[in-house]
Amino acid sequence: MVRSITRVTGTGIPVRGDDIDTDQIVPARFLKEITFDDMGEYAFYDARRDDEGNLNDHPFNEYHGANILVVNDNFGCGSSREHAPQALMRWGIRAIVGESFAEIFRDNCKSLGIPTVTADTDTVDRLQSFIESNPEAGIEVDIEEERVVYDGSEVGAGVDPSMKEALVEGKWDTTALMYQNLPETRKVANELPYIDAE
Repeated sequence: MVRSITRVTGTGIPVRGDDIDTDQIVPARFLKEITFDDMGEYAFYDARRDDEGNLNDHPFNEYHGANILVVNDNFGCGSSREHAPQALMRWGIRAIVGESFAEIFRDNCKSLGIPTVTADTDTVDRLQSFIESNPEAGIEVDIEEERVVYDGSEVGAGVDPSMKEALVEGKWDTTALMYQNLPETRKVANELPYIDAE
């Protein structure tokens, strides 16, 4: 069943750095997995470990249970692999605030119901610093009102119009939409000259 996503609440996890690409989010060697079921454990797998393989002080090792990721510029660049947002979602991320996102990464997030909202550099830096000082503090990402609320204040946040429409109107999960409208989906498929829908 499709559902509307108008806001996400929780705690934050700051991951600093520009141009964090999909290979850093999920190293290429884990792409051989047949399903996405275990992708969560591979999120930032190498970045979370030192040269000996021991866990280090990466935010994904420290901010347990946080579900709002706060990042910098050009997050999710590199390859178009959908494994990256799948890994973040299965880790527990439900919204991402950043300066900017790679377009394909942003669209892959939308297909999973993960809002990606943008804010300017200073706003993102202040939010990251706030989380680092107050890891248990609540944060709200409001997609409908295009804002982030924390520490008793709110800041504007940009939401791509197509993402906002898909999330707010519950159109982001295309598979669920097709199942919900299965008779009509089959009818359209039967009318296509190159598909045998029976």
